[in-house]
Amino acid sequence: MRLLLATSNRGKAAEYEAVLGPLGFDLSTLSEYPHLIQPEESAASFAGNARIKADYCYHRTGLASLADDSGLEVDVLDGKPGVRSARLADTDPERIRRLLELIAQSEARSGRTDRKARFVCAICLSSPEGRIEVQGAVEGGIIDDPRGDRGFGYDPVFYYPPLRLTFAELEAEVKNRVSHRAQAIARLLEELERESSER
Repeated sequence: MRLLLATSNRGKAAEYEAVLGPLGFDLSTLSEYPHLIQPEESAASFAGNARIKADYCYHRTGLASLADDSGLEVDVLDGKPGVRSARLADTDPERIRRLLELIAQSEARSGRTDRKARFVCAICLSSPEGRIEVQGAVEGGIIDDPRGDRGFGYDPVFYYPPLRLTFAELEAEVKNRVSHRAQAIARLLEELERESSER
């Protein structure tokens, strides 16, 4: 199956390639379609933003298009930064610094020290057969001192209790088994298999 990934994020594309490539998916990314200007992610939910991007790419290329929207929800921040995770600052180190500042400010105001957080990933596949929409999430917590040099985004401060490591400390093959994106991809593959068996 030829599939356009509606992203130019190299880290995200690498995670999809690692999981979907061996299954026979022929993947391309937006870097191969410079004329496509990504639409504004104006929805209030991860699922809504994934749908906007997938539909946009499918209708303009005719290729089955897969988009995701993912981000971090922190309990002490009432679920923020959420859909604005990538827009919290301009670079990953700045986003992490800003996140930790917001958490410290919230803790100082409220007296709450709950560092529970989760990564959420919503995927939408838009194709001639219609849409498939799935979601995955992984629970963890936020630490003050970034650890690890793998991954991207908030991975260095997202602590994953079952392995006692941050996402940035995980080997790629491990992260690709346990992450929010891995869970969403697994559900997508289940839906594709179910639809194929019903045809």
